[in-house]
Amino acid sequence: MQASHACSVRQPEPAHARERGVRAVIALTATMMVVEIAVGRITGSMALTADGWHMATHVGAFGLAMLGYAVSRRFASHSAFAFGTGKVHALAGYTSAIVLAIAAIIMMVESVSRLVDPRRIDYSLSLPIAVVGLAVNLLSIWLLHDHDHDDDHDDHDHNHRAAVFHVIADALTSCLAITALLAGRWFGWRWLDPVTGIVGGIVILSWAFGLCWHASQELLDFRRGGTSEAMIRTALEDLGDVDVRDLHVWSLGRGRLGCIVTLASATPRGPATYRSLILEKCAIAHLTIEVEPRD
Repeated sequence: MQASHACSVRQPEPAHARERGVRAVIALTATMMVVEIAVGRITGSMALTADGWHMATHVGAFGLAMLGYAVSRRFASHSAFAFGTGKVHALAGYTSAIVLAIAAIIMMVESVSRLVDPRRIDYSLSLPIAVVGLAVNLLSIWLLHDHDHDDDHDDHDHNHRAAVFHVIADALTSCLAITALLAGRWFGWRWLDPVTGIVGGIVILSWAFGLCWHASQELLDFRRGGTSEAMIRTALEDLGDVDVRDLHVWSLGRGRLGCIVTLASATPRGPATYRSLILEKCAIAHLTIEVEPRD
């Protein structure tokens, strides 16, 4: 029986640019949060108040994102992390999604109470603040846009995706708030203000669920077999005397893959031969090969 391990062949890219973007968004969001909550309470606008509290939860979520980047970088080469710190980003993204879901539920409950018990709204003050809030959200989205990395890499950084989802959710609630305030001012539809809170909460809740689902798959070592496993199996069995008995491909975080394969052969070759063949077909960061003789 022979075994071989291949060291990482694809290292995570630096996240410093992303961290700078998140820090700037934290400052903007925290400032706008205070303004919207204060003005929302003064004017009686549920849509504006909900958007402010929504931003408050995002300040905490962005803090988690910063913590995820810091921990990942600090312990990148620590021996305690068997496969690196890629999943720290998934953990931060998952936690952030939970915060997002809680914010959506609170917003929906408060909106229902305002729908049952409508309150007078000062549109002249709340509308300009809602517009400024939308401008801040759009600026935040631009700051978080990763100009230096490709989309494929972005898809595997759940930490960054969570931050982006948070500011997009903020932009959505700001748009809904502006729509509701305009309708209430010009058509007298005061009921639309709390209804927008409910609709926004439902949409945000669905986004949070999607992020939780993808991040949890990575945290639980969900098999990412599919095409990768099929290519590896085909490449090995095309040698003619190889029988693949066990094959697992899973995510190590941030787009890096791990692979364990057990194969049997009547004329076993060295593990390096199989390793080279596999790495030609698929970018594996950590590869373990077990070769067994076949009767």
